[in-house]
Amino acid sequence: GKDSARIEQGDTLNNPQLKENDQLMKFDLVVANPPFSLKQWMGENIESDKYRRFWRGLPPPTKGDYAFVSHMVETAKAKEGKVAVIVPHGVLFRGAAEGRIRESLLKENIVDTVIGLPAGLFQTTGIPVAILILDRSREPGGKNAKRKDVFFVEASKEFKPGKAINSMEEEHILKILDACEKRKDIPKFCRAVQPEEIAENGYNLNITRYVDTFEEEEEVDIEANLKELAVVDAELAKLEVEMKKHLKVLGIGG
Repeated sequence: GKDSARIEQGDTLNNPQLKENDQLMKFDLVVANPPFSLKQWMGENIESDKYRRFWRGLPPPTKGDYAFVSHMVETAKAKEGKVAVIVPHGVLFRGAAEGRIRESLLKENIVDTVIGLPAGLFQTTGIPVAILILDRSREPGGKNAKRKDVFFVEASKEFKPGKAINSMEEEHILKILDACEKRKDIPKFCRAVQPEEIAENGYNLNITRYVDTFEEEEEVDIEANLKELAVVDAELAKLEVEMKKHLKVLGIGG
């Protein structure tokens, strides 16, 4: 419903353009699909960033994912702004500097939802990705400050297969949206997880650690299969005898 926009071209991480009074603009909602694991993203002055976006830690120079996440969080309004960012799954579990940043975000209580999407949704990559939702209204003084859980959705099977790329139709999107709004556990699909459990898992947000997707296999009756195999073996032996008779008539074989 918006009929106007301010569009700026530049280096978001090293020289952000959306500023007011030489400070970063603040938004109610920040949505982005930044480049995955961008290498050589770090400019020479990034360690002394005047906007203090990387106070939780400096992401590695070979992976810029948390640089974009940090920028987005700092441009969301304090105590009310939200962030929705598409990330590769490595963002959910990689360690070292990224692990420390993720731990900080979790301890700040602003990690709200993790949604695992199907593979093959993008023309540029076939890997499965996730939507990470960060909610600053969960900060002290915000309207959702009492919410402590992280809601996980395992939606990797919610898609329509395509020749070049897969797609998510309205029914898939509505299923995810309904789950996120209700925040109720659905076996093998979604689950609300308390911070204590996430801490026990080393602040790892890998979705399958929290949403069990294991499908039980049909029980195999070994005794029945052995009996069936014995019948088949007997039939094969009979056919071999018949085959040898026919070959002998044709003058083939001994």
